Amino acid sequence: MGSEGSPAAVTTVYVTGFKKFHGVSENPTETIVNNLMEYLKKGLPKGLVIGSCNILETAGQGAVVPLYQSLQSSITSKESESPTSNRIIWLHFGVNSGATRFAIERQAVNEATFRCPDEMGWKPQKVQIVPSDGPITRIRQNGMKSLFVHVPLFSTIDEETQMQFAASLLEVLASTC
Repeated sequence: MGSEGSPAAVTTVYVTGFKKFHGVSENPTETIVNNLMEYLKKGLPKGLVIGSCNILETAGQGAVVPLYQSLQSSITSKESESPTSNRIIWLHFGVNSGATRFAIERQAVNEATFRCPDEMGWKPQKVQIVPSDGPITRIRQNGMKSLFVHVPLFSTIDEETQMQFAASLLEVLASTC
């Protein structure tokens, strides 16, 4: 008889970034997310798995289908695991071209109000993003967590520093969630 015990908890992180954005032809989040897996080959924090790294269109309609597909995949994966052995976090990176530092968002609002049109020309004002609470309720029921982080341009904080920040953030998430 061995002392197998319960399996160690694993945190799976699904990471998203965006393509070009109004006035930002080279979105740093696209670079960060595209390079994250290679960067993390230096060593992932213990108990951390990257579920996927996806780049979304910077457009309401262009991002919805791939985002829901990734979400469904993570829910299916979670449902097949032991409920105590796997935690899921969604980490979303967005650019703020006027920022001088990283900003971890503290509040989410189910409303789209754009100061400029998205990449498909949509400029909503006070439009509900998720018309029903179904997907959000399902996420809550599955114990998934989400975090949105705004990053500045690479001309403000260089790429290597932003990659280090992303890796450090993943380490903190793995150790605290």
